[in-house]
Amino acid sequence: MSPRRTPPFRAEHVGSLLRPDYLLNARKKFDKHEITQQQLRELEDRAIIDAIDMQRSAGIKGITDGEYRRHMFYDGFFEFLEGFEEVENPPLEIFKLYVPDIYAFTNSMQEVKFGTTTLCTGKIKHVKSGYLPQFEALKALVRPEEVPSLKLTTVAPEWFHLRHGEHAFRHEVYPDREAYFDDIAVAYRRELDILYAAGCRNIQIDDPLLAYFCDVSMLKGMRDEGEDPDALFDSYIRLYNNCLAGRKPDMTVGIHLCRGNFRHSMHFSEGGYDAIATKLFNEVNVDCYYLEYDTERAGTFEPLRHVPKHKSLVLGLITSKFPTLEDKTVLKERVLDAARIVASGTGESVDEALQRICVSPQCGFASHEEGNLLTAHDMKQKLQLVRDLAGSIWVDA
Repeated sequence: MSPRRTPPFRAEHVGSLLRPDYLLNARKKFDKHEITQQQLRELEDRAIIDAIDMQRSAGIKGITDGEYRRHMFYDGFFEFLEGFEEVENPPLEIFKLYVPDIYAFTNSMQEVKFGTTTLCTGKIKHVKSGYLPQFEALKALVRPEEVPSLKLTTVAPEWFHLRHGEHAFRHEVYPDREAYFDDIAVAYRRELDILYAAGCRNIQIDDPLLAYFCDVSMLKGMRDEGEDPDALFDSYIRLYNNCLAGRKPDMTVGIHLCRGNFRHSMHFSEGGYDAIATKLFNEVNVDCYYLEYDTERAGTFEPLRHVPKHKSLVLGLITSKFPTLEDKTVLKERVLDAARIVASGTGESVDEALQRICVSPQCGFASHEEGNLLTAHDMKQKLQLVRDLAGSIWVDA
C-alpha cells in the first residue's frame, strides 16, 4: 500500500475543542425547550466560526467543528441506525464492569446508575447519516480550498460492544457477534460513501477502547469472565477492516487511541502499546495513528518499531488535560527519539522516519461537552505550541 498524499498534517489537533459558555448555556435551554433548534443552530454556527478562526491562527490545517454540535465525542452514528435503541436507566447487569470507564463510574458512585445506553434490538440498517449535516455545515463555514483538509471525527465501530458484550444485541436477531459486526460494517461503509460524496477526505476514528487492551486490569477481568481478549481484539480488527473495505484511495482514515478523556480531565486506563502494537500497526487497514503520549501511563516509544513504512504517526505529546505548557526543546527531543525507534524497526533512515511523524495534543479538549480543566486561552496556547513544535522540526510544517 502506498502512502496517501492527504492529511494528517505536521501540526494536528484531535477533534474536540472547549465550548464557550454561551453555547453550553444555549444547549441547556434547548434541552428545556426554552429555545428553538434554529436558535441553537445559530449559536453553534457562531461558536464554530470562532473555532475555525482560532485553528487557522494556530496554523492548524485539519480544521474541525470542535464537535460543537455533539454532547459526547461518540455521538452521530449508532443513534441514527435502524435497529439501535436508546435504553433509559439500563440495568447494571448488562455492562461489562472490567471496561475501565465502566469500572471508574461504578466505583465512584454511591448508587450505581446509568442514565442511558444504546443497544441493538433489531436488524441493523443505515437509513440516515448523522455526520453528513455536521460536515455540510462545517463546509459552508470555511473557504473552498480548505474543504479537502477538513477533519471529521467518528465513533469506533465496536463502541457499544465492548461495554455490553453479549448484551449489546438481541440474539434472536443476530446469532453471534460476527453477524452483528457484519451489519455494523455495512452501515459504516455506507456512512463513509455518503461523506465521501459530500467532499469529506479526512476521517479520524476515536477509539479509546483499543487502548484499553493495553490495561492489565481489564485483560484480567475479561479472562476471569471467560472472555479471550486476544480473540476479541482480532474480531475488532476484522470489524475495522470490513468497515473500511472499498473506501476511496484519496480518503485518509486514522485511528485515535487514548486512555480516556472525560469531564474534568479524567482518564480511565493505563499501559503501553506493547501488547497490541504488532497487530494494531500492521493488521488494521488505516493510514495513520493518533497516539496518546503525554504521560508515562502511555508507556515508551518502543512499540513504534512495529509501524510499517506506509503508515503515519501523530504523536500526542502535549497534554490537553491541564494548562501547564510543555518545554518545546524537550518535546522536540522526544519526537527525534520516536523517529529513531521507528527507523530501527523499518531499516529506513531517521530522517525518512521523521517524515511520517506529526505532532498533536494527546486528546481533544472536550470529549464531553463540559470539557477539561483548561481555559480557552490555555487551549489556544496548547495549539500554538503544537504548531511551534512542528515548525521547529519540519521545514514543510
